[in-house]
Amino acid sequence: MDELPIGRRVAYWRGRRKMSQQVFADRLGKSKSWVDKVERGVRRLDKFSVLYEIADVLQLDAQLLLGKAPERRADGLTCIDEVEVDEIRSALERYDSMSSFFATAPHPPSLAEMTKSVNHAWLTYQYARYGVLTRALPKLLRDAQALDSLSGGEEAGKAAHLLGQVYQIASSALRKLGEYELAWLAADRSMAVSQRADDPLLAGVATYRVGNALLALGRARPALEVNVSVANRLAPGGANPATPDRLSVYGMLLLQGAMAAARMGDNNTVKDLVNEAEGAAGRLGGDQNHYWTSFGPTNLELHRAAALVELGEGGNAVSTHEQTIMRRDGFNAMLPERRAHHMLDLARGFAQIGDLDRAGEALVDGDRLAPSEIRCRPIAHEVMSNVLRRTRGAPPAPIAELAEHMGVGI
Repeated sequence: MDELPIGRRVAYWRGRRKMSQQVFADRLGKSKSWVDKVERGVRRLDKFSVLYEIADVLQLDAQLLLGKAPERRADGLTCIDEVEVDEIRSALERYDSMSSFFATAPHPPSLAEMTKSVNHAWLTYQYARYGVLTRALPKLLRDAQALDSLSGGEEAGKAAHLLGQVYQIASSALRKLGEYELAWLAADRSMAVSQRADDPLLAGVATYRVGNALLALGRARPALEVNVSVANRLAPGGANPATPDRLSVYGMLLLQGAMAAARMGDNNTVKDLVNEAEGAAGRLGGDQNHYWTSFGPTNLELHRAAALVELGEGGNAVSTHEQTIMRRDGFNAMLPERRAHHMLDLARGFAQIGDLDRAGEALVDGDRLAPSEIRCRPIAHEVMSNVLRRTRGAPPAPIAELAEHMGVGI
């Protein structure tokens, strides 16, 4: 792209946005002939004001039009498409021009089409295909925002519900990829939209995403407080029926609160919250995926092990894995993201007790399940770097090969 003339770059991004020359010209307040001449290089773009107007309409950083792509990360995460992350940022940060943008936007997808797209995005996330997801999210965000903006009557609540889910998907993916501030922004916007969707459980899951983002930002105390506070409001009992979806959302809020407490070193609170979540999992009766939570007895044990790792009790985490998790049929039935995430936690546990070979093996096993969960996450790079640094001599071939794929050296 950086070798193309600027007009060709404009044409490329216009095509990516599914705009005809006429639609593009109308949004710029120019003629179709003007656009055609710019794209063919007949007319020069020599005013920065015009360049920034074009970038604004195309929903991207003006530097991309100048052939200066955003810099790659220095931590070797080449699996992250920085262009798409920048597009996600643009979709999330556009507040002031939202109304005028949608006023001239083409008709958004129907509710049925949007529902199908959102469900597909959730599955893409739970299968840990983060590269595919980041490429799809910019358009998904714009479509969901447009549908929400233009829907009325009975469809308004359904459109808001879908937009809330898209924000949650964006938050989860961005957190995985190390974009913690954007993850927080997306989760916060999901909470706001959930109020219009009039769905307390959707708001509860949005709270869970907020807690995840806060924890990633190192703010364990507010993460604990927000999860426990909303969990108490949604707790089954009284006017709150103990439905499977309520039990699932309630249980995941408790588990996320436990992870925050573990980060703070509060062992007693961790035990209390995990025990309460265990009761919810028992009432649920099995591993399910209501509101895309993957909550159930198996996921509870995965969080128990993860909390032990956060508390620095790697030996107990390994014991939980070997004596409880691996003896459950439910583990192999979990979706790839959950299983690979657990292998990453297990690798951290092994590293804590000095078993570096098994730590590396756990990373390799996680990579076989879901490569992006290991190769794209900053914390996985930290673990691999730790394993390589502390290993005497050359690491086993599979570990060395994975480290090379990850771009991690000693």
